[in-house]
Amino acid sequence: MKFFLPLILISFCAQAFVVLIDPGHGGEELGALTRVWVKKNGVKQTVNVYEKDLALRLAKSVKSKLEKKHTTYLTRSIDRTVTLNERANMAETVKADLFISIHLNSATENQYSGFETYYLDNHADKAIEKVENVENKYLLGAEKVVNQILIDLVIQKTVPSSKKLANFVHGEVLKKVEKKFRMKDRGIKPGLFYVLALSKRPGVLIEAGFMSNPKELKKLQSKKFIENYAQAIATGIDKYLETLPPKDIPLF
Repeated sequence: MKFFLPLILISFCAQAFVVLIDPGHGGEELGALTRVWVKKNGVKQTVNVYEKDLALRLAKSVKSKLEKKHTTYLTRSIDRTVTLNERANMAETVKADLFISIHLNSATENQYSGFETYYLDNHADKAIEKVENVENKYLLGAEKVVNQILIDLVIQKTVPSSKKLANFVHGEVLKKVEKKFRMKDRGIKPGLFYVLALSKRPGVLIEAGFMSNPKELKKLQSKKFIENYAQAIATGIDKYLETLPPKDIPLF
């Protein structure tokens, strides 16, 4: 007599990690803005390129790769405004194991270039504060006072996991993006980002490149770059999740 119960149990006890991918900005929150010259009907004119649109393209590509193995959600799938608190509440609603926030960088001078990966932690780096000010600017002043207390608590809980995740993700970006697209590695950095703190779970914030650099912007807009960067993020997440104990799916 054959018994099939063990096989049934195995199929129901597979890993079931939940990843929430957060395309930065959206709707009225444009994020970084740059203008490029294009030729239409033989006439040269400027066109606006918004961070919110490029972030959404990259986030959707990451989702398409991750959802083959894991339950994956986006904080927004269209161009709409989503507050930081709404993004955090979504992490609670879907019971996300990881929170991945995707952004693109910008600077007042166009020679800056490269990609960087952030995890939530305290620091004393003035250069990083410039990035923080950009990504935190949609949070009201009163909320910042309250959330600073939250940040300190969340940091204690999530730093080791978030830093480990950042290392896996950034390591894959180095393999798939740095040499292939001749982009500068700006490293893994700590940052005080409210969207990561409010999510209350391990996470990273991606700055995929500088829109303010004309040469780099062309790369950021290319389908090939989006594909490679998304695959790097997805592979890094996969490798990180493989280090965690399996999550059981309840039978009932």
